[in-house]
Amino acid sequence: MKYLIIFIVLASFGCIIYGFNLEDSQEAIAHKFIGGGTAGLFLVAMPLFLIKESRGKKMNDYMLTEENIRRMQGKSTKNTENQRFPKDKKE
Repeated sequence: MKYLIIFIVLASFGCIIYGFNLEDSQEAIAHKFIGGGTAGLFLVAMPLFLIKESRGKKMNDYMLTEENIRRMQGKSTKNTENQRFPKDKKE
């Protein structure tokens, strides 16, 4: 799966670069290569990467549920009242 994703990413970048390097007389074909490369990156490679990386992880840990919000609010914050702000320097 890892090598398939790498191949798709490299092929997509190759299509985009090739599309930008085509001459002005082949503008329609250049747009197709650029669009195909972009679609390959965002509609094929990115979802495959996200599926591969999220396997075995609890999605509930990454969501803002009531329990997670309470856990975040329960952490003590640093007291900033005793910190000094920089004064204007007189030279």
